Amino acid sequence: MSSVTAQRFSLISGDITQKGYEKKRSKLIGAYLPQPPGVDQALPQERRTPVTPSSSSRYHRRRSSGSRDERYRSDVHTEAVQAALAKHKERKMAVPMPSKRRSLVVQTSMDAYTPPDTSSGSEDEGSVQGDSQGTPTSSQGSINMEHWISQAIHGSTTSTTSSSSTQSGGSGAAHRLADVMAQTHIENHSAPPDVTTYTSEHSIQVERPQGSTARVAPKYGNAELMETGDGVPVSSRVSAKIQQLVNTLKRPKRPPLREFFVDDFEELLEVQQPDPNQPKPEGAQMLAMRGEQLGVVTNWPPSLEAALQRWGTISPKAPCLTTMDTNGKPLYILTYGKLWTRSMKVAYNILHKLGTKQEPMVRPGDRVTLVFPNNDPAAFMVAFYGCLLAEVVPVPIEVPLTRKDAGSQQIGFLLGSCGVTVALTSDACHKGLPKSPTGEIPQFKGWPKLLWFVTESKHLSKPPRDWFPHIKDANNDTAYIEYKTCKDGSVLGVTVTRIALLTHCQALTQACGYTEAETIVNVLDFKKDVGLWHGILTSVMNMMHVISIPYSLMKVNPLSWIQKVCQYKAKVACVKSRDMHWALVAHRDQRDINLSSLRMLIVADGANPWSISSCDAFLNVFQSKGLRQEVICPCASSPEALTVAIRRPTDDSNQPPGRGVLSMHGLTYGVIRVDSEEKLSVLTVQDVGLVMPGAIMCSVKPDGIPQLCKTDEIGELCVCAIATGTSYYGLSGMTKNTFEVFPMTSSGGPITEYPFIRTGLLGFIGPGGLVFVIGKMDGLMVVSGRRHNADDIVATALAVEPMKFVYRGRIAVFSVSVLHDERIVIVAEQRPDSTEEDSFQWMSRVLQAIDSIHQVGVYCLALVPANTLPKTPLGGIHLSETKQLFLEGSLHPCNVLMCPHTCVTNLPKPRQKQPEIGPASVMVGNLVSGKRIAQASGRDLGQIEDNDQARKFLFLSEVLQWRAQTTPDHVLYTLLNCRGTIANSLTCVQLHKRAEKIAVMLMERGHLQDGDHVALVYPPGIDLIAAFYGCLYAGCVPITVRPPHPQNIATTLPTVKMIVEVSRSACLMTTQLICKLLRSREAAAAVDVRTWPPVLDTDDLPKKRPAQIYKPSNPETLAYLDFSVSTTGMLAGVKMSHAATSAFCRSIKLQCELYPSREVAICLDPYCGLGFVLWCLCSVYSGHQSILIPPSELETNPALWLLAVSQYKVRDTFCSYSVMELCTKGLGSQTESLKARGLDLSRVRTCVVVAEERPRIALTQSFSKLFKDLGLHPRAVSTSLGCRVNLAICLQGTSGPDPTTVYVDMRALRHDRVRLVERGSPHSLPLMESGKILPGVRIIIANPETKGPLGDSHLGEIWVHSTHNASGYFTIYGDESLQSDHFNSRLSFGDTQTIWARTGYLGFLRRTELTDANGERHDALYVVGALDEAMELRGMRYHPIDIETSVIRAHKSITECAVFTWTNLLVVVVELDGSEQEALDLVPLVTNVVLEEHYLIVGVVVVVDIGVIPINSRGEKQRMHLRDGFLADQLDPIYVAYNM
Repeated sequence: MSSVTAQRFSLISGDITQKGYEKKRSKLIGAYLPQPPGVDQALPQERRTPVTPSSSSRYHRRRSSGSRDERYRSDVHTEAVQAALAKHKERKMAVPMPSKRRSLVVQTSMDAYTPPDTSSGSEDEGSVQGDSQGTPTSSQGSINMEHWISQAIHGSTTSTTSSSSTQSGGSGAAHRLADVMAQTHIENHSAPPDVTTYTSEHSIQVERPQGSTARVAPKYGNAELMETGDGVPVSSRVSAKIQQLVNTLKRPKRPPLREFFVDDFEELLEVQQPDPNQPKPEGAQMLAMRGEQLGVVTNWPPSLEAALQRWGTISPKAPCLTTMDTNGKPLYILTYGKLWTRSMKVAYNILHKLGTKQEPMVRPGDRVTLVFPNNDPAAFMVAFYGCLLAEVVPVPIEVPLTRKDAGSQQIGFLLGSCGVTVALTSDACHKGLPKSPTGEIPQFKGWPKLLWFVTESKHLSKPPRDWFPHIKDANNDTAYIEYKTCKDGSVLGVTVTRIALLTHCQALTQACGYTEAETIVNVLDFKKDVGLWHGILTSVMNMMHVISIPYSLMKVNPLSWIQKVCQYKAKVACVKSRDMHWALVAHRDQRDINLSSLRMLIVADGANPWSISSCDAFLNVFQSKGLRQEVICPCASSPEALTVAIRRPTDDSNQPPGRGVLSMHGLTYGVIRVDSEEKLSVLTVQDVGLVMPGAIMCSVKPDGIPQLCKTDEIGELCVCAIATGTSYYGLSGMTKNTFEVFPMTSSGGPITEYPFIRTGLLGFIGPGGLVFVIGKMDGLMVVSGRRHNADDIVATALAVEPMKFVYRGRIAVFSVSVLHDERIVIVAEQRPDSTEEDSFQWMSRVLQAIDSIHQVGVYCLALVPANTLPKTPLGGIHLSETKQLFLEGSLHPCNVLMCPHTCVTNLPKPRQKQPEIGPASVMVGNLVSGKRIAQASGRDLGQIEDNDQARKFLFLSEVLQWRAQTTPDHVLYTLLNCRGTIANSLTCVQLHKRAEKIAVMLMERGHLQDGDHVALVYPPGIDLIAAFYGCLYAGCVPITVRPPHPQNIATTLPTVKMIVEVSRSACLMTTQLICKLLRSREAAAAVDVRTWPPVLDTDDLPKKRPAQIYKPSNPETLAYLDFSVSTTGMLAGVKMSHAATSAFCRSIKLQCELYPSREVAICLDPYCGLGFVLWCLCSVYSGHQSILIPPSELETNPALWLLAVSQYKVRDTFCSYSVMELCTKGLGSQTESLKARGLDLSRVRTCVVVAEERPRIALTQSFSKLFKDLGLHPRAVSTSLGCRVNLAICLQGTSGPDPTTVYVDMRALRHDRVRLVERGSPHSLPLMESGKILPGVRIIIANPETKGPLGDSHLGEIWVHSTHNASGYFTIYGDESLQSDHFNSRLSFGDTQTIWARTGYLGFLRRTELTDANGERHDALYVVGALDEAMELRGMRYHPIDIETSVIRAHKSITECAVFTWTNLLVVVVELDGSEQEALDLVPLVTNVVLEEHYLIVGVVVVVDIGVIPINSRGEKQRMHLRDGFLADQLDPIYVAYNM
C-alpha cells in the first residue's frame, strides 16, 4: 500500500493530476474493493466498471451517498482498511450467520423509515440532510415526500431524485404506501437467513444464478443435506451452524499468556503480562512549554461589562450580531447600543422584578439558567450580558425538547446542585416547551422547580433613570458556569471567574490578532466552548461584528457559511471540520466564491485527529478560490482549560503546518513512533498550534501520580494559566484532582509551585513547541494493558464500507467491564434499506478490519434501526446513555454479533484431572487430616418401639382388610374439588368393597392371571386408589399412568402408549370419559389405537364379591411398578416389592408421626415416586385421613390448597414445586384478602415439597416470606429427596431439627470440593438440606468414577442402602448390566460388603452442631444436582441450574432458562417475556453474566417464546428433550446467536 500513500502525498505536492491520481488509485486498490453485483470476478481489470468515479464527481459522490460521519473520514485510512480486509480475504472465514424469526426480520417498522431529518432542533454530528437526496441547495429545501416513500419501500440507493413519482393528494399517497408496504416488506427484507444462502466469501459454496438478484428460497429443517466447514454432511441447519462455529473456533487464537493472578481461590484467572517486545518511551524528560507573554494593550477594558458599556455608548450604531433565517436572509441585526440597553433592562428586571422588594428571588452571585434555542443568538447574548451586569451567574444549557431527553436528568442534577431557581428564555422557546393540560411547564425529570422568565424587551419594565448597573474591574467572582458531560453521562459545571473570562478574551485577541470592527462568521454553538468564547465574549471586547449561522440553515444549505464569508468579506470564520466537509460536498464550481478576505479559519475540533482530512480536502478545492493554506487554524479546547492551543494565522505561506504519521501500535502503549514500515495502521495528526499566551503547558502520565512524560511519550496535556476554569461547581474532591495538579519531575519534586489543570486531552508537544492531540481521555479504553481511542475505532469501522452501510455515520464505541478487563462494544445505526446479509457481512468485515489495524478484538457489535440511538441536544449520539441502554438490555438491536471467544484471553486454565490415588492412601490421608468418611443414617427401624398395629401384616392388601373390619366407618380419603368442597370421600369399608368389585371385574371381564400388569389411567382422585387396591386384591401388578391431556392429545398420548407398552400391561383400566378419549379421532391421529390392550371402564362395576382375595406367597414379589420420566428425558420404571412398599409406609409413618387421628393435606400428582405413595398407600397403612387436592384444580383456584390446609387445621402437608410456584406467583398480591377470608397457616408444622432435585431455595424462601403474615412458620417449609432407586431417601419429620442452609464456594464445587463460606461472599451458593434421612436408610458419599468412599469435604455421588430401595429397573429387554450397577454396587475399598444403590445425584454430608431425636449429632444431606445433567466444561463440573440462575437474573424479560452442551459448546436457551424486539438485547447480557460468574464462554444463545422449555410433572426442566428439539430445528426460536 505504500505506493498509494506515496502517491497520495505526491498529489498534495502537486505533480500528478487529480484524474491521474484517481486512475492510478483505482488500479492499485481496485482489487481490494468488493465487486458491484453482477460484475463477474473473472473480468480483466480494465473492463471492470471503475470503482472510483472521475474527479469532477469525487466530492459529489461522497455527498450523495452521505451516510458517513465526517469527523472520521480519511481517504488514506479507508485505503488502509480495504487493504487490511483484502489480506483477510485470503484466509476465508466461515462464521455461522444468526437465525432470526421472520417477524423479527420484518420488524423494521415505519418509524425506522423516518424521512431524512428535517427537524429544526440543531444537530451536532448528524449529516446535513437526507440520505440520498442529491445535493440539497436552498431551492431544494423541501423534500419530495413521494420520492422518499418510494425509496423507503424499494430500498433504493440511487443518488438521483426519482422523477417518476408524481405529487398526489396526501391521503392517496398514504393509502398507496400502505398497499405497497403490505406487498414489499417481504421482498425487501431477506427471509430468516439460512446458512445455505451465504456469501462467496465463506466456505459454504452455493450456486447462485449469475447476475440475477433473486433470493434463493430458504430451506427449513432437514430439507436438505449440506456440507459443513469440515465437509461432514449434517442434516439440520442448526447443527451445521454449530459445526461451522466449532470450525471457526478451532482456528488458532493468539498465543495464550502464561502468567496468572489468584482470584482469591485456586482457580486462576490469567493476567495479561506485558509483551517483552512492546515499545517503551526512550526520550529525555520533557520540559514544560511556556506560551508568549500576554501583552497588555493600554486600551483593553478592565472588564467585559466595561467593554460593553464603552461600545454601547461610544458607537451604539455599530453592528454587534447579525442572525440569519433558514433561507440565509439576515433576520435581525443587533447593534452595540441595543445590546447595552437591553442587557441593562434584563439586569434590572432579574434583580428587582422577581420575588418581592423585601425578598428578591435572585441576588448578585446567585445562579440562573439560560435556555435558548440554537437559532436565537441575539436573545441569548442579551440575557448573558444582562446576567453579567446584574452580577448573577448564567448557566447556559440546551433546550429540553421532551420530558425524557437523553441526559436531561443529569442536567437537572447540575441545576439543582447550583441552586438554580430561575430560567431565562425567549418568547418563542417558552411557547415551544412541553406544557401540561393547564398550560404549566412540567417539571422535567430530575430538574429543580424553576420559574421561567422571558427576556424579550416588550415583557420587561424599564429601569428607573437613577438605576445603573455596578460595573467594576474583573475579579475572582464567578462569571459563568459551562456544563460538561462526562464519560459516564454525569454533568458537571465548570466555573469560570471574571478575571479568567477577561484574560481568556485578551489571550484569544492576541493569539488571533483580532482588531476592532472585524467581521467574523460563526457556525458553532454559541452557548459554550469555542462558539461562546469567540462569538459572544471576545467579539464584544473588540467591538467585532458576528454573523451567526444557525445549524438549521446549514442543514438546508451547507455552503451558507462560505457564502456569508464572501458576502460580508469576513476576516475570520469559526467552524467544525464537518462544516468544511459538507461545504465540499455541496460545492459545484460556484462562480462567485472568493475566500481571499479570510485571514483565519478556526477549526474548533482541530484536536480530533480525524479532522485533518477535511482540512486538507477543503484547502485542495478552495485554494483556487483565494483560500490560503496558512489561514486554516485548528485549535484545541476543553471545558476545564478553555482554549488549550491554537494555530496562529501567519503571513508566511512557506512555513507548512506540522504533521506526524504515528504508528497506532505504538500509541496503544502510549509511545510516539513515526511509522514507516506498516502503513496500514497509522494515525496522521496535525498540530493545533502553540500554547496560549500567558500559559505554561506540559504532559503528564494519564494514570497514577502526575509524572512528567518523556519527549516520545503520550500523556494528558496540563495547562497552568489564569485563563482557565477554576473548579467543578460544588465538587471539591473532583476539583482537586483536575484543577489542582502539581506535575512531578522524575526526581519527585513539583515543577512549579502553581497548580496545573488537566485538559482531558491526550497528546504531546512536538518540535518547535507545536502541540499535537491524538485523542481525549474520555475516549480511552484500556484493553489488556493497551490503550485504544474510541474515535480511532469509529474511524476504522466507518472506513470499512465503500457501500455506505451505516446510517449517517452514527456509530458509538465504548467499553464495558467484563471479567476483570475492558471489552470493546460497537453500536451502529444501519440504513433502513439494508438486508440481513448486508448487516452480517458488514459486521464480519468490521471485526477483521479492527483486528488488523488495531490488533484488538471487538467483544460485541450491535446494529440498531436508523434514528433509534439516544441523541445529544445537537443530534450526535449520546454515548453514556447508549452504554446504559446496552447494559440494562433496552437498546433493542436488530443485529448482534458477539466475539467472546476471540477477546477473552484471561480465562482460568482448564482443570487437569489428577491421576487417581490408591484406596490405602485415601484411608491414611483421611485419618491424618482428621476427616471422617462421609456417611450417615436414619433411625434404626428394628430398635423403634411403637404400637404399630399394621406391622404385623406383610402386605398392604391385608392392612386394608383389617381396617375395614376394625374401623369400617373411619374416613381415609377426602377429595376436594376446585371450589374447596368435598367431591368424594372413602371410608375403610367403602374402599375395601370397591376394591373387591374391581378385582372381580379384572378376573371375570379381563381374564387376568395373578402377576399380570395393569395400567391405571385415571385423573388424580379416589378411583385411582380403588383401582390400585382392586389390582392387589386380584393379584395383578398396577402401574399408575397420567391420563392424556384432552387439549394436547398429540404430545401427551404417545407417552401414555409408551408406558403401557414398556410396562407390558395386559389390560388398561380407566374411567368412561378417558375411554372415549382413547378412541377419539385425535387419538387415532396421534398413535396406533389398534394396538391398545383391552380397555376396562370402572364406572360400571359388577355387583358381586370375589371368591377369595389374593395373598402373595412371598413379600419379595412385585407389588407395583413406578414409571417416571427423568430430567434427562429417560423413561424408567422401577420394581417395588411388597416388602419394600410396607417398609416404605412404615418409615414415613415413623418420620411424620402419622396416626388415625391425624389429617394430612396432599397436593401432588399421584403417578410416581413419593407423590404416589402419599396419595394411595400411606393412609391405608397408618390410618390417617388424607385430604386430596388435585394440583390441576389450582390453575382455576390458586388458593385452594392453602384454604384447605387452613380449614381442616392440617399440621402436615405435602406439595410439589409447581404448586408452590403457582401459589407464590398467583397469590402474591392477595395475602390481605386471604387474611380477611380467615386463612390461617399457623398450625402447619411441616410443609414438605416432594422433589427429586436440589432444593429450590429461592422459591421456598419467597413462599415462606410471602405467607409469613398468614401465620406460616418460616421453618415449616422443607423438601424431600427421592430418586429412581429409592423413592424417598429424606423427608423432614416432625421431631428432627429444622432444616439447615449452608453457603458453599461455587468455584470449589466445580472441582468436586466443598468449601463452606460466609453468606453473601462472592461466588457463594446457598444450599438447603433435603429433609431428614428416613428411618432405615443409610447413606454414603462415593466417588462416581472410582467408587471409593469420600471424606466430608468432597462432592460425590449419594449411595443409599435401605429396606425400601426399589428392587431394580423394569425394562423390556431386562438390561442386567444397567440394573446391577445402579441397584447393587459395592465400594471399591473400605466397607466392601454392603450392597448400595446409586442415586445418580451428587451431594455431600455435613455433620451439624444440632442434635437428632435420639441425641446424636445430626448429619445433614445436601443435594447439588443430577450426575446425568452435570456438564463437563474446561475440565470442571458445572450444574445447569447454577448457570440458569445467573442467566435469569440478567434481564427482567428472561422468565426461564435452560442450558446444555453440544460439541463442547455451551448452549443457553432463554424464554423471553416481552416483545420480540427485546430478543437481541439478551444476547450480550447472557454472555456477560455467564463469563463473570462462571468463567465460561457461551457458544450459542437461543431466544424462544414462553413455554418452549419442556417441563415434566414435577416441574423439572427436560434439558435433553430441549437439546434434541434445538438440533432438529423444532423450537421456532425468535433468534439464535452464534458467539464467535
